[in-house]
Amino acid sequence: MATSAKTAKAIKLPSIKIPKINLNLQNFFEDSKAYTPILLVLLLVSSFLLGALTTKLSMSSQTGKTDSGDQAVPAAPNVPNQPAPGTKVDVEIGHLPVLGDKNAKVEVIEFSDFQCPFCKQWADQTKDQLFKDYVDTGKIKFAYRQYPIAQLHPNAEKASEASECANDQDKFWDYHDLLFKEQTAWANLPDPTSQFSTYATQVGLDKGAFESCMSSGKFKDVVAKDLQDGGAAGVNGTPTFFINGVSLVGAQPYDAFKTAIDAELAK
Repeated sequence: MATSAKTAKAIKLPSIKIPKINLNLQNFFEDSKAYTPILLVLLLVSSFLLGALTTKLSMSSQTGKTDSGDQAVPAAPNVPNQPAPGTKVDVEIGHLPVLGDKNAKVEVIEFSDFQCPFCKQWADQTKDQLFKDYVDTGKIKFAYRQYPIAQLHPNAEKASEASECANDQDKFWDYHDLLFKEQTAWANLPDPTSQFSTYATQVGLDKGAFESCMSSGKFKDVVAKDLQDGGAAGVNGTPTFFINGVSLVGAQPYDAFKTAIDAELAK
C-alpha cells in the first residue's frame, strides 16, 4: 500500500496554468454563463450561413445559372445518345423563315425559348450587330428553331405557338422581336393569351385569324418537333446555336460569334 502511494505521488502531474482560464470545473461552468449569449449568436449566424449556402446550391442545381450569366439554363427532354459537346452534328434548318443568303457558306441555327432571360439578353445585346455584319452582308444564313423549356418557363410553349401563328401570316420575325422586347410584360402572367393577341395587332396580323390559330393548338406538334430535334442534336439549354453544326452555348458576346463564323468562312 505504501508503495502504491509513493507511486501515485511520483506520477502526479503538475498543475497547468493557462492565463485567464480557470480549470476549476465549478468556476468554469459558472463563468461560461457569461459566454452563453455570444455562443448562441454564433450558432444562429452559422445556421443562417449554412442555410443560405444550401439554398443557393439547390437553386443552382435547378436553374443551371452560373456566376457568368452566360450559361444556358438546363433543358428539357432527355434524349438518349446525345452527341458530345463540340461535336459537329447534322442539324436541320427547320421550317421558319431563314434570314440572309440561302446559299451562304456558313449556317447558324438558334434553338431558343422566348421566356428565357438569357435568350432575351442575346437578342438585346448581340443579335442586331451580328445580323448587320453577317446576315445583311450575305455571309451567313440564320435560322430560328423553337426550344421552350416548360419546366422553367410556363408561358414559353404558348409564346412559341404564338410566333408560329404569326408566321402563318408571314410575320414571324416581327413577332419574334416583339416577344423578346416585351418579355417582362408577359413572362409572369397567369395566362398571356390576351397579351399575345395585343402583340398580333401591333405587328399587323389579322387578330381573329391569330386567335383562332391559338385556340386550335394548330402548331403545338410543330413546336414539339423542334424541341425533340434540339434534344437529339445535343441541346441542353437555351440559347444554343449551331454554327455549321458545331454548338455555341449561352448568351455569348458578339466576339464569340465573330471568331467562330470567321473561322468557318476561312475554310
